[in-house]
Amino acid sequence: MFITDDIRYVGVNDHDIDLFEGQYIVKNGMSYNSYVILDEKIAVMDTVDAHFTHQWLDNLQNTLGSRTPDYLIVQHMEPDHSANIANFMKLYQNTTIVSSAKAFAMMKQFFGTDFADRQIVIKEGDTLSLGAHTLAFVAAPMVHWPEVMVTYDTRDKVLFSADGFGKFGALDVEEDWDDEARRYYIGIVGKYGPQVQNLLKKGRRAGYPDDLPAARPGSQQEPRTLSESV
Repeated sequence: MFITDDIRYVGVNDHDIDLFEGQYIVKNGMSYNSYVILDEKIAVMDTVDAHFTHQWLDNLQNTLGSRTPDYLIVQHMEPDHSANIANFMKLYQNTTIVSSAKAFAMMKQFFGTDFADRQIVIKEGDTLSLGAHTLAFVAAPMVHWPEVMVTYDTRDKVLFSADGFGKFGALDVEEDWDDEARRYYIGIVGKYGPQVQNLLKKGRRAGYPDDLPAARPGSQQEPRTLSESV
């Protein structure tokens, strides 16, 4: 899946799952999304579900080649995003985790360590330069967990939105994107609608473009704006 020249998709598809979170029917599976931003320094965005460790690490290696990542950006600590943090850090021992204070507290609970000697704690308004790309961090509490941060690439104008604008379905299946995105939003994030709207308002105040496209993985349709999608 093409994002931009510098942003590469390294996520995985899950066709074994039939109920997401034990309750939502997913006849076309699920995707667990992760990305690599290639620049003077390299950032990896999130990890994937524990059942796909080896496939994800292979995807990373194929994208990185002889290079190694400088940063792992952890936006959300649900296991389908975070399960492979410890595996990643064991393999890439010079990488620094970039995440919120609440996320690091959760890492201590999940993995027995918060990687104290290899962490950068970020908060609302912080930025991280990779070279040509600058990542801007925006707090998104309760979209839909309390530790969530989203990340905006100011060069390529791409928003990594954690669970805010996800969808059901694997990315190698053609399906009606709108139906599965609406069903996901209603089931997973809908009761936090005010918090999602607050996140959109923050983006506008920060000067993010109003026509910032919603991520539409696997879709052949024309992209819509985020505000049209929620």
